Amino acid sequence: MADSSECFNIGSTVSCVTCFDEELQGEVLAFDSHVKLLTLKSPASSGRTSLCDIRMVNLSYVSQVTVLREAPVSSLPTLPSLNLTKLNSRAKRSIEEKQRLIQAMQSGVSPDGQKLFLTINKTLEEVTWKGVNILVMGQVLITPPYQSDNVREHKDGKEVSALQLNYIKKIVDKFHKDQQSMSMNNGTSATPVVEVQAVSQ
Repeated sequence: MADSSECFNIGSTVSCVTCFDEELQGEVLAFDSHVKLLTLKSPASSGRTSLCDIRMVNLSYVSQVTVLREAPVSSLPTLPSLNLTKLNSRAKRSIEEKQRLIQAMQSGVSPDGQKLFLTINKTLEEVTWKGVNILVMGQVLITPPYQSDNVREHKDGKEVSALQLNYIKKIVDKFHKDQQSMSMNNGTSATPVVEVQAVSQ
């Protein structure tokens, strides 16, 4: 077994001999002394230069470890900086959308309306709830019972083209066709829907 008190610097090149007398050699990508795990990167066994092999070596099953080349201290890669403003904005939008979805469910939106909302949201990002109505791109409103006949231009929004209106009607029609075929095939839905019961405080 290799000496558990040894520490390996990232970027160093090491050679390990396993308890099966197999020799592994590579660059240290990570080392966890608590679980005695060493992660090595070596040239691809397939011979392709664009690839590499990554091996996780349990040092409990290694009889010998030799450091072939120690990595210089300054060779540690710098981590990219995070755009915290962008991350906070994305988190805030996500929370607001989840809250609108919860409000819509609590205000009596049917399961079909919930499923349609999630289906449209997979294709188009600008989908929100306006009460029990689905508002798409701030221009198109889908009212209950959420059929293609219920797709119309939103009066308070920007002017919508006939092409956009027809596109959303096609999404709604396809959604209902898929729902019918699923109910005929197995009676289950591919999209999970949560029904919220009104709870008094």
